[in-house]
Amino acid sequence: MLQDDNETRPADGRPPLVRFMEIELELAPDVLVPREETELLGRSAVAVLRDRAGPASIVDMCCGSGNLALAIAAEVPSARVWGADLTDSTVALARRNAERLSLQDRVFIRQGDLFAALSGEDLEGAVDMIVCNPPYISTARLEGDSAHLLEAEPREAFDGGPYGISIHQRLIREAGAFLKPGGWLLFEFGEGQDRQAAALLARTKVYEAVRFAEDAAGKPRVAITCKLAGVEGNR
Repeated sequence: MLQDDNETRPADGRPPLVRFMEIELELAPDVLVPREETELLGRSAVAVLRDRAGPASIVDMCCGSGNLALAIAAEVPSARVWGADLTDSTVALARRNAERLSLQDRVFIRQGDLFAALSGEDLEGAVDMIVCNPPYISTARLEGDSAHLLEAEPREAFDGGPYGISIHQRLIREAGAFLKPGGWLLFEFGEGQDRQAAALLARTKVYEAVRFAEDAAGKPRVAITCKLAGVEGNR
C-alpha cells in the first residue's frame, strides 16, 4: 500500500485521496488501493512512451481505480488510454477519477472480462502499449498467510487462481491480438514469479525476449516486452 503520508482527507467529507505517481486519486472501500510496486510499472511505461514520437493508444487492463491509466495520461499528453475492469465499483470509481482529473476526453473506462471489455472499440492490432496489474496471489495463500489482505480490499483484486498466474496466462495469450507489431506489453507480478512470467511469454512465440524492472530491494516485479514484427494476432 502507498505510504500513509500520501493519503489526504478532504475537509468537506468527500472520500480520501491517495497520491500515485504525479496524480491524486479518490479511493473506495471495495477497490484495490494502489501499491508502490505499481508505480514501478507506471514509470516503466512512461519511460518507454517518452522514447517514441507521435500519439499513442494504450490499454490499462484490470484498471482498478484508474491509477495507471490516469497517471500515464497525465504524464504523456499525446496518449489516449482505454481502462478496463470487471466490477461495477471499480469502473464507477475509475470514471469518477477521470472526471475529477479532467482526463475523461483521453481516458475511456470500459467494463467487461479482460479484453471482452474492448469489444466494439476497433482496437485489434492498433494498440501501442498494454499495461496490467493483475491479481497475482494464489487462492491458497489468500486462505492462509495472506488472508489479512481481504480484511479491507476485495478478493477479486488479489486472487490469481491456484498458482497466482491465471490472469497473467490470459493476458499474455490475448494481448497479442490487440498490439501492433512492436507494441509493448508491461505487467506486474508477485515476488518470485519472474520465471513463470518469462516462460509464459516465451511459450507464445509472439513476444521478444522479456526484461524486468526491479523494485527497491532488487527483486523483479515488472515484465517489459514487445510484440514481434511479422506476427499476426495470437498463437
